[in-house]
Amino acid sequence: MVELPHSPHAVVTGATRGIGREIAAQLTKAGAVVTALGRQRAALDDLVAEGFARFSAIADVTDQAAVNAAMREAAARQPIDILIANAGAAESLSFAKSDAALFQRMMGVNFMGVVHSIQAALPSMRERPHGRIIAIASTAGLKGYGYVSAYAAAKHAVIGLVRSLALELATTRVTVNAVCPGFTDTDLVAGSIDTIMKKTGRDRAQAIAELTKHNPQGRLVSPAEVADTVLWLCGEGAGAITGQAIVVAGGEI
Repeated sequence: MVELPHSPHAVVTGATRGIGREIAAQLTKAGAVVTALGRQRAALDDLVAEGFARFSAIADVTDQAAVNAAMREAAARQPIDILIANAGAAESLSFAKSDAALFQRMMGVNFMGVVHSIQAALPSMRERPHGRIIAIASTAGLKGYGYVSAYAAAKHAVIGLVRSLALELATTRVTVNAVCPGFTDTDLVAGSIDTIMKKTGRDRAQAIAELTKHNPQGRLVSPAEVADTVLWLCGEGAGAITGQAIVVAGGEI
């Protein structure tokens, strides 16, 4: 059982679906006070109603002013101890067809969204006896995949940010790490499966096989497995773990 400090306040971005939803639920179950941050009020309300989060705040992570306001509101209720920078998006296109706007979108949500979230939460966190910053990156932050060059570039940037910031904060009580899932059983990956089917004419089983071929275990990772890793990094026993990119991908990397 992971030991968390007494009722820490955790903010989870992109918390209404997939990995973020599972992380919010597991942190709540472990005793954290969770503020779920997302773009859709109805989905946030559902998350709170189901008991997966205590509070919610609306913000698009690409909007720095909105993120700053949401973090101030959250910290006013209770100082922030844990930040899970999970919000992200993926678009698939060949490099030749990937225009500047696509690269800007992928960098905006997947990298600058992490930057905005950390910059907004860190001032409050520095004063706490226990601070944890965890970015949900991807195996695409550690290796390349065809047809997602913009996404992979953004996730590589997240890993660089984590490693650099961990060194800056090494003498504080705040640790900074990344969790890098492989293809995970979420609606985001379901969209990738639909794209493969549309573009190649393969059926769903064949499309899933195309994705799971990267995983030596031959399967999609579950959101719960990613959340378990996050929960461990949030615990008291992970205080010496910082600047790491921890892979949850069945041995792919």
